[in-house]
Formats: sequence, C-alpha cells, structure tokens
Amino acid sequence: MEKELALQMRGITKRFGSVVANDHVDLDVYQGEILAILGENGCGKTTLMNMISGIYFPDEGQIFVDGQEVVIRSPKDAFRHGIGMIHQHFKLVDLFTAAENIVLGVEEEGRYNLKTVNEKVGALANKYGFHLDPQKKIYDMSVSEKQTVEIIKVLYRGADILILDEPTAVLTPQEISRLFDVLRRMKADGKSIIIITHKLNEVLEVSDRVAILRKGEHIATVNTRDTNEAQLTEMMVGKKVSLNIDRTEPKDAAPRLMVKGLNLDNSEGLHVLKDVSFTAYGGEILGIAGIAGSGQRELLESIAGLQPLKSGEIIFRNPKKDRPVTFFHKSMKRVKELGAQGAFHDQDMRPVSFDGMSTAAIRRWVESGDVLFKEDEIINLRNKTPLEIRELGVRLSFVPEDRLGMGLVGSMGITDNMMLRSYRKGPGGFLDRKKPRALADEIIHDLEVVTPGVNTPVRRLSGGNVQKVLVGREIAFAPKVLMAAYPVRGLDINSSYTIYHLLNKQKENGVAVIFVGEDLDVLLELCDRILVINSGAVTGIVDARAATKEEIGLLMTKTEPIRKEDA
Repeated sequence: MEKELALQMRGITKRFGSVVANDHVDLDVYQGEILAILGENGCGKTTLMNMISGIYFPDEGQIFVDGQEVVIRSPKDAFRHGIGMIHQHFKLVDLFTAAENIVLGVEEEGRYNLKTVNEKVGALANKYGFHLDPQKKIYDMSVSEKQTVEIIKVLYRGADILILDEPTAVLTPQEISRLFDVLRRMKADGKSIIIITHKLNEVLEVSDRVAILRKGEHIATVNTRDTNEAQLTEMMVGKKVSLNIDRTEPKDAAPRLMVKGLNLDNSEGLHVLKDVSFTAYGGEILGIAGIAGSGQRELLESIAGLQPLKSGEIIFRNPKKDRPVTFFHKSMKRVKELGAQGAFHDQDMRPVSFDGMSTAAIRRWVESGDVLFKEDEIINLRNKTPLEIRELGVRLSFVPEDRLGMGLVGSMGITDNMMLRSYRKGPGGFLDRKKPRALADEIIHDLEVVTPGVNTPVRRLSGGNVQKVLVGREIAFAPKVLMAAYPVRGLDINSSYTIYHLLNKQKENGVAVIFVGEDLDVLLELCDRILVINSGAVTGIVDARAATKEEIGLLMTKTEPIRKEDA
C-alpha cells in the first residue's frame, strides 16, 4: 500500500541579506517513515527545519500538511499542525519534574491535575518503550532521560511530525540502540520522523530515505537501502571524498604529559574530578570517551590552567632530545657546544631565550650568572595560568568545547583572533599584523573556511567554520601537547575528515594529542588508546585497536573507578 504524504515543501526559499540559505527547496515526508537530512555545514539543513517548526518564516514557497496548505509563523502554529522539533540543546527547567516540564505551556481548561498529567506521561512512555519516571527531577536525570522528556514533550502536544537535531550526539551506544528502537515504534505508529545528523552509519541503520542538501539546494532524495556512505558523501560534497582515517603506529612514543591524582570540586563543593590519573605520550592520540557532563571539559580546562585544582599534579616533560644534560656553566664555549637556541632559565627560574641574540649579548648574559640546563625538563603545570604556562616555554594548545565563549572573540575577525596568541610580542605599542594575516589566509585556504573575508567577525560564520578557525589557529602554534574537545562537533563529513587528518599529522610530528569525542566509531578508528571517564572518575583505559563500542559503552556507565594498578 502506497504511503500518504504527511508534509510537503514546495519552492521554499530563505535569504539572510545577500546570502541564500535555502534556494527553492522541494521536499516530501511520508507518514510512517524516518527521513534523514544530510549536508555540509551551511547547506541550509537547520534553516529548512526551522521554517517547518516555526522559528523562521520562508521568503518564498509553500508548506502542505496532510495535503492542505498551511502558514507556520511560530512554534505554536507548528504544534497546531502536529509538528514538533527536539533541539540538540535541551530546553528544560532543572528544578521541575519530567511531567511538569512536559505540561509547561500547554493550555488546558481549569487547574492542572498533576496526577492526571503523570498518568498521561507514563502512558506515552510505555506506548513507545521509553524508560521515564514522570516524577523525577530534571537535575537527577541522565542525558538520555532529558532527551526522552523533550521527545515526550512534543508527543504530549499531539505532534505527528517530529524533527530531531543531532539526537545521538551525547548518547552511549546502548542509549543510541534504545533510541532507535523507540523511533521505529513511533514510525510503526504512523509518526513521521526527520533526523538531522552527520553520522552516516546511523543514517544507514535507522532511516528509510535520505535527503541531501548542498549549498542551499535540494540535490536528491534516495532510498537508504539503495545507497552507501561513499555515494552519500559524494552527493553532499559534489566530489569523491576519502572516508579512511590512516592511523599509523606510534613511533618513539615518550611520556609528554603525566596527570596524577587530579581532584576538582565545583563552586557547590561537589566532586567534578576524582583522582584522575593517566599519561599522554608524544606521537600518539589519546581519546577520551564518556557521557556528556562526565568531567571531560573540566579535565582539559584544568590542564590548560583554567580550573583551580583541589589536589594532584600535571607534569609536562620535555624529552632528552629537546634538552641537553643538566649543566651549570659560565663557559661561552660550552654554551655554544650545547646550542644557544634552546630555552634557558636564570637562577630565579625565569625563562631566557638566546634566540636572535648576538654572540656578545649571549656572553654578557652568561658571564653575569650561571646557566641552568636540564636533561628532562620537568614542569608541574598544576594551578598555573595559561600565561604562566606559555612563559615557562610549554607549547600547549587547547581547542575548548565553548568555541566563542572561550576559544575565540566573536566580535573580532579571523586575523585579530590569530593575534590573540602573539599580541604581546609586538615592539612597544605596535602590533605586527602581517604574520597573523598570512596565517588567517592560510587557514581559510587549507581548511576551506567559508567567510566573506579575514576581517568578518567570526560570530557571523557558521558553527563549523568557527571551529575550523579555532583548530587551525591552535595547530599553527606548533604545540607539543594538543588538546581538542569535540573538535568536529557540528562539522560536516568532509570537514570532519580534514580535522582527523590534521590530528594524525600532529601525531606523526611527535605531538601528544588528547582528543575528546562523542562518536565512538571515530574514537576507535582514530585513537591509539581511549580513556573512559564517568562522573569525574577514570573507569578504564583501553587499546583502541582491540576495543569494541560495546566495551567502551559499558565503561561509560561503570560506577567504580579504575584501579591505579590497571592504569
């Protein structure tokens, strides 16, 4: 029996100034199907869905629901026509229960009867196979439970067309499997489900059809059973793209960053990190896996000098090949033999560089005091500020989770954001803009950043392009340790693989790469080892070449921390 159309979009166009986000898009969604929407960053996926859900209003075109033309000017209008959108970032009141959040804003006659609401919510959960206690507070819930509340919220309002934006981004493999089972039950009940995602393997697993957008245009809609990852990627990008991550064996791996017994409490006195210990090696990629909010962000921020620790040590080690033997000497000849371009320290342990100094200047400095050389320079970074870390000569780069709040200044252009790492080096009150401008041009070219120009404020760029600018800047710093928190979040498949290749290149250059990711398939394919964290404690460290998604998923929900002898 032929399925009936639930939603039709005809000639939908949306402009933002001179930028055409959607260009005469035609799209059909059938009753009882799961339709995946794919496309590169900035191709118009979210804009298109925002017009269906009432956040934007189209400049041109028509929308039909169940064969009837409708006008959707607000989310309230969308709900009136049975359309609800579940956003990636949840919009819940933490102090309320699940049922209170679900009924919030629903117009009903008379006073609310919470007992009745709890019964209705419980019935919806049981109907589709959700695991949810209607009376549980949001602040006590896991990420998957919060997502369940968001889905039931739109079902409670009578939605028959559900739009899910990156629904698996923060779930464990077991939670993803349960979500897909629920979506299939909803599909069997006649619901129409639209999923926006970048994970091609999940698209192929759960969807019935796939719609591809490219540069604001609808390229094609294909049956999932008739396609594969390579074909979908080629349609998205417009050219063939290699989807292989060439993981090489670590060579001459040496301990570069040793983290010992880190403990961190938040402002409310709750433990955020609990006795975290691990070693990151130069020439390897160490992945960090865990359910969202398990302490990944705080761990990286504490290493970068942004979180004051309660206890523990963060040891940065420069290997022997970078530093000569421990040596105090006033002999200019001996200094020249050891190489005067290394990092020196005076007796107060302040860094002194001979780079660019004349022989006479070096002699005057050496003769004024002893020179300290260290075979393996050991620096404890605990509770050092980012500036102090840099002044100690530690090349530590950090790509934070919060791109604009912490990584870049949204009101500045790309060139000015490049200068954030070098503005102190300007002579007197003058700044050298030539090198930052050249670096900005290089990043735009190499990472294919879509921007009107180097001086366009980065807040006007798409999330994916903002991420490219941030990653490019941190890699250009030539780090010894590179920490990246969700560096491909929001990036399309082509851009994501560009970032993976850049991280692999850093690994080959001897950099210790620490990669926090949410896609376990990528972690297993890209990393050499994977550290799993849950509720602030390390629950396991596994060999990525031998581990499975199921094994890591179990460690992500494990409550007992790893024994120190197993680390």
